[in-house]
Amino acid sequence: MKSPRTATLCLMLIVIYSAKASLNLNLETIVHPLILQEWELADEEPLRPKRAVATGSPAAEEFTVDVEIRLENASFLEPIRAYLNSLSFPIRGNNTDQVTDILSIEVTTVCSPAGNEIWCSCEAGYSWPRERCLHNLTCQEQGSSLPGHQCSCLKEVPPQGPFCQPQRADVTLRMSVRLNVGFQEDLRNTSSALYRSYKTDLETAFRKGYSILPGFKWVTVTGFRPGSVFVTYEVTTTTASPELMHKANEQVMQSLNQTYKMDYNSFQVTSNETKFSVMPQVIFEGDTVNLTCENEVLSYNVSWYHIERRFDIQNSSRFSISTTVLNNMTSVSSLTIYNITQGDAGEYACKLILDIFEYEARKKINVTSIQIWATEEMKVICDNNPVSLSCCSENNANWNQVEWKQEGKISIPGTPETDPDSSCSRYMLKADRTQCPSGSSGTTVVYTCEFISPHGARASKDIKVTFISVANLTITPDPISVSEGQNFSIRCISDVSNYDEVYWNTSAGTKIYQRFYTTRKYPDGAESVLTVKTSTREWNGTYQCIFRYKNVYSIATKDVTVHPLPLEADIMVDPLEASVPCSGFHHIKCCIEEDEDYKVTFQIGSLFFPAAKEVTLKQVCYRHRLSANSVSWCSKTVEVFCHFTNAANTSVQSQSMKLNLVPGKNITCQDPTLGVGEPGKVIQKLCQFWGSNFSTYRKVGFGIVHVALEEKQERERRKRCHRGKICSIKQVLVALIRSPSQEEKLPTYLQDLSISTDLVKHEILSSPGSLGAIISILDLLSTVPIQVNSEMMTHVLSTVNIILSKPTLNTWKVLQQLQINHCSQLLHSVERFSRALQLGANPSLSFCQANVQMSSMVIRSSHPAAYEQRFVFSEADLWGNIIIDKSQLESLEPDSSIVTVAFPTLQAILAQDDQKRNFANSLVMTTTISHNITTPFRISMTFKNNSPSAREAKCVFWNFSLANHTGGWDSSGCHVEGSNEDNITCVCDHLTSFSILMSPDSPDPGSLLGILLDIISYIGLGFSILSLAACLVVEAVVWKSVTKNRTSYMRHVCIVNIAASLLVADTWFIVVAAIQDSHYVLCRTACVAATFFIHFFYLGAFFWMLTLGLMLFYRLVFILHDASKSTQKAIAFCLGYGCPLAISIITVGATQPWDVYTRKDVCWLNWEDTKALLAFAVPALMIVVVNVTITVVVITKILRPSIGDKPCKQEKSSLFQITKSIGVLTPLLGLTWGFGLATVFPGTSLVFHIIFALLNAFQGLFILLFGCLWDLKVQEALLNKFSLSRWSSQHSKSTSIGSSTPVFSMSSPISRRFNNLFGKTGTYNVSTPETTSSSLENSSSAYSLLN
Repeated sequence: MKSPRTATLCLMLIVIYSAKASLNLNLETIVHPLILQEWELADEEPLRPKRAVATGSPAAEEFTVDVEIRLENASFLEPIRAYLNSLSFPIRGNNTDQVTDILSIEVTTVCSPAGNEIWCSCEAGYSWPRERCLHNLTCQEQGSSLPGHQCSCLKEVPPQGPFCQPQRADVTLRMSVRLNVGFQEDLRNTSSALYRSYKTDLETAFRKGYSILPGFKWVTVTGFRPGSVFVTYEVTTTTASPELMHKANEQVMQSLNQTYKMDYNSFQVTSNETKFSVMPQVIFEGDTVNLTCENEVLSYNVSWYHIERRFDIQNSSRFSISTTVLNNMTSVSSLTIYNITQGDAGEYACKLILDIFEYEARKKINVTSIQIWATEEMKVICDNNPVSLSCCSENNANWNQVEWKQEGKISIPGTPETDPDSSCSRYMLKADRTQCPSGSSGTTVVYTCEFISPHGARASKDIKVTFISVANLTITPDPISVSEGQNFSIRCISDVSNYDEVYWNTSAGTKIYQRFYTTRKYPDGAESVLTVKTSTREWNGTYQCIFRYKNVYSIATKDVTVHPLPLEADIMVDPLEASVPCSGFHHIKCCIEEDEDYKVTFQIGSLFFPAAKEVTLKQVCYRHRLSANSVSWCSKTVEVFCHFTNAANTSVQSQSMKLNLVPGKNITCQDPTLGVGEPGKVIQKLCQFWGSNFSTYRKVGFGIVHVALEEKQERERRKRCHRGKICSIKQVLVALIRSPSQEEKLPTYLQDLSISTDLVKHEILSSPGSLGAIISILDLLSTVPIQVNSEMMTHVLSTVNIILSKPTLNTWKVLQQLQINHCSQLLHSVERFSRALQLGANPSLSFCQANVQMSSMVIRSSHPAAYEQRFVFSEADLWGNIIIDKSQLESLEPDSSIVTVAFPTLQAILAQDDQKRNFANSLVMTTTISHNITTPFRISMTFKNNSPSAREAKCVFWNFSLANHTGGWDSSGCHVEGSNEDNITCVCDHLTSFSILMSPDSPDPGSLLGILLDIISYIGLGFSILSLAACLVVEAVVWKSVTKNRTSYMRHVCIVNIAASLLVADTWFIVVAAIQDSHYVLCRTACVAATFFIHFFYLGAFFWMLTLGLMLFYRLVFILHDASKSTQKAIAFCLGYGCPLAISIITVGATQPWDVYTRKDVCWLNWEDTKALLAFAVPALMIVVVNVTITVVVITKILRPSIGDKPCKQEKSSLFQITKSIGVLTPLLGLTWGFGLATVFPGTSLVFHIIFALLNAFQGLFILLFGCLWDLKVQEALLNKFSLSRWSSQHSKSTSIGSSTPVFSMSSPISRRFNNLFGKTGTYNVSTPETTSSSLENSSSAYSLLN
């Protein structure tokens, strides 16, 4: 190509033509007539096929020719463009060549001078090939094309081409046009003839018109819609400029039949040529996002929309829209969204409008929140060790920056490290004591890591770091130097309060048992105090106080020096007690089992005597020959002590030796071992010194021998010596309890105890002391361990098997006679060992001997199996089962151990309960769990029934807190689920030692008799409550009619209070009984309250009965004394309610603090522990006796009146009613509670239970009948109150004869009914002397005081 510098303007044309016959085309003959004369044809490019290469077939092929035109005058550019646009294509060739048609001629490239440079720009629809843009210089002013796009302007024309090329990407134009014809519904139906006709005609016209578009491929009608008729169709092409589109539309109008009436102005085009890009592609909340629409159409008319929110986006603080044109041919519109949120997510659309063209593009964007992961809380120890804080983003992004900040009272900076590949950042800290002193220990500093994206998004995460200062320990500064037996303590103080563990070690690394030290935490520190109450030589050494936090240890040490000194219990004295003649002498001695350098003296009062030392078989004794002449206390008893003083000048005093100084004439017996004595005296001597030779004491044993002195001989009264081996173990055990390394030595001691018990098992049969010592040793050992292994448990059970053998039961009885509760002690020891048992890797452990069996199981975390164990003792003919459901085991902590131990002979030792009524006759089974349980835990047990004839079986457990913590059987939380002749099944809601108690006397609650008694009680109490309520109603109705004199008034006051008291008491009683019979657990406080009110109101009924009797006695006996009504009422209420209240309060105050006010199974006064029931029974029986006595006196007084005693008719009637009431009510009440008291004692016949239930249940009915309705005045008042017209005559008659018709007369209708009720058929006529009104006013009459 020639240089265009000689020309002002250079054009490149592209000519597309088709040829059928020959490819040798002479363009000059075709083009020349079309071009102005002064245009110069510069060059011709060779032909290049546009479509398929020609073959031998006569089909036409399209070719493209690039033509370069140089012009000196730049003004010719627009006329050329206008001329080319005015041409109609195709242009047919001349007559000489009929096979060539020119399809299109377009300007592609325009080169024009720009200063000293030539700029070549592409026309619309054309662009430089990509390789030219990469290897040639682009124009500076218009070369700013978007990355990845073809450029539209180059500096200088490429010498070898290619030039600007058509942008050949297919474009689908969605177009529409209106036909001004009426819309028919058949146009909706794609299969209708009308639709097919319209579609065919229109597509034919469209193809003819749009074939002039460069790269035209196809056109398709897609449908019709009403509004006249709108035709929608799609055109597929490569270039669609507005000019060409208008020409094509004109061609369509010309090709279409005029009957369609197409509206030229209704053409609309929607193109998909717009390129939509989003930056960044991954969008985070807070990013600044750029949305760019690019279209090679020159237009500034661009709009942006949010599709989902139907929001027309305008410029604002968060949205910015800018539209520019690049290279005069490309429109670029950008939407910038600042600080984008998830609410901004969705589909966005940009729309560019040019002429009839609408260029729209859509893009959906997603906004992701930045997720930062980090450990939110950390604890860092200020020990100068590096610690890494880490933040990681869950979003895989190329983070621009990660910033770390801190905020807190202390400043501890670090070094950030960011790993871009892992999206993580670390912050390395290195804190020392200077940065976090002890006063700031526990201070929290908040470190914040913030991730920043390249486009501005930020997300942060806080990490709370608590800095823990290394503990600075201060230990007791003073040196610790003590003697054996003394106490000491070491105080270790930390200046920080944060720690995981505090413990003490010996210098050898042995942990001190936790019982020896306590630890307390304060806001600004902590302290641990090691306290040794009784030091031994094992405490001699160095001790370490250790505060541990994670893997950091703070240690302080202290040396302890313990000087040897025997303990008081280790000093053996001889004699314990002896008689010494006033003129003689006696040998006294103190012995220990160690040879140390002690200074030993004997003390008598204020006198001290030296001691002589002698060693015998590792035993060291200190003797003194005491002369009675050296003291002046003849005929007196003196106490002698020996003092041991060590190198630290610390002394210990032995127990006293009592010397009875007696005159020589009183001494009648003398013995080489015992010395001298008086007849009838009892002396005590240690078993160690009981024998001819002290060296044999290990064979004799330990303990005390009591010897009675008789005339010229001694008699051994009581000997409680036990074997030396057992006692030696016990003594060493005492030292073990005081030792700092208990757990290490415990297995050896348990083994020694098992071996020693087996060696002396025959001697245990005759030595209660040895048996008691073994039990005491087991009890002490059980308090030591935190964990017990299988070997240790085997040694324990081997020892238990020996001491629970049948031959030892007689020895157990001796211990029980001494009231030493060794059986409860033994049971508690076994439970403690079982609870501490750790099975480790063993899933179960079993032990089987004749007198004890054990089974166990470990609860695994995954699918625990049910716990089922069976124990069979063939020799004892006993068996039992334990079952714990799987559902119960699932609530336990993983790896918990369940251990059950069964004893066949322990039931004989724990035979009776504390009431001495029930006896145990089954296995005793103890079940424990290694971890504490706080919720009810259901356990089912089945025992063999060895007493099928017994009427009642109780499921019980051994309650160690009963009987002043000596233990006893308790049934709380246990009940019998089923029983037959072979076995009894018990269910309990807790764990401990269980058995069953059999009672031969009381009825079985499930038996027919027990059910009958319950029915009688409930029905009778129901009748009583209704009767008492009716009694109170009747009294309220007739009150004014029957209380006209003092005697009647006080009588009815007493009856009302008796009824009210019994009504409240019976109501409380039946409510509590119903709750307990329904197996509901009544809380202890409610049970105490119910018992108090039942007790109070029942006593109130009795004391009001007593008040009624005393009032009658007063009115008839003390006739010359007249008290006012108010005085009588005050006395009555004080007696009726004051005395019961005082008794009730004293009873509850004396027993409730020890939780023995009520019974364990029912809400009523305790009988077993405190005999609190006597606080009701004694007052009730005393009142019954008093009322019976008063009744006898009153009846005698009425039947045999004194001379001059003429009470008025009204008063005598009242007195007679009182006498009836007392005579009837008191025996009934007395008999009721008399039978009730009889049922308390063992061996009571079942008849008493039935009589008591009947009388007590219908007690209220008796009060209504005999205390209220039997009263004649009450009857008359009721008749007067509720009289009907038909009763008026009878009422007047009864009024006239009322004074002559006594209550026992058969003429009285109500009395007749009651007499018939009791089987009385005769008539009782009681003559009553008539009294005139004047006699009522005679104040000199003895009975006038009754008015």
